[in-house]
Amino acid sequence: MIVDTPIIHDPWFWLIGIPAVIMVGLGKGGFSGVGTLAMPMLALVMSPVQAAAIMLPLLIVQDAVGVWAFRQSWSRHIMKVMLPGAVLGISAGYIFAASLPEAWILLALGLITVLFGGRQLWIARGGRAVPAHRLPDWIGALCGFGSGLTSQIAHAGSPPFQIYVLPQRLERDVLVGTTAIFFALVNWMKVPAYAGLGQFTSANLTASAALMPVAIGSTFAGVWLVRKVDPGRFYAMIYWLTLLLGTKLLWAAITRLLGW
Repeated sequence: MIVDTPIIHDPWFWLIGIPAVIMVGLGKGGFSGVGTLAMPMLALVMSPVQAAAIMLPLLIVQDAVGVWAFRQSWSRHIMKVMLPGAVLGISAGYIFAASLPEAWILLALGLITVLFGGRQLWIARGGRAVPAHRLPDWIGALCGFGSGLTSQIAHAGSPPFQIYVLPQRLERDVLVGTTAIFFALVNWMKVPAYAGLGQFTSANLTASAALMPVAIGSTFAGVWLVRKVDPGRFYAMIYWLTLLLGTKLLWAAITRLLGW
């Protein structure tokens, strides 16, 4: 049973929620991957399922800003390859979210976060760059499935998406536009599943509305910053925080599973 608790009365909701939504806004505005930090942050102060339900309306509005800003720059081939798999992944994610205990969701989210943060830190600290190349379409379809699955469970679809897309070394605007349009479609596809799970409660929707101005403002800021600022040092800080928060979530999941 879902308890419709007034999360907006919790000061930790604001202390954690505002920075988390800013991270997502910067990611939607063009700093791809930064938004991965948001769900681990929110999961520190509420259940992962509730955090995902609060974030979904914000993501849809933020997607609209990103799509509008980069609407003329995107890859049709990537959409054709990845979207069918994403549909299947979202369906599988609905089944997992409805049946898995919260500890397993925390474990999955923690693993995704640690792997993604560690990979990005390795690249940032001098890992050998691979020449631009396109992976086989079947790998793209699998990555689409993984992106849909992890996006449905915890809005963490970016790492599987980037595994297929980043090796292609797309132009900046094409990468940002493709990411924006792909996840805009994915997030709209998740709405029926979240409604079916009963997560669009009045408390969750109130929390989404309270954070909406931050979501919109931070997305416009991301669009502006991605065209003005070198994100190298900023990314390094974010990925270190991602790695630390992922470790914290893994520890929380292990302690719950072991009953400590």
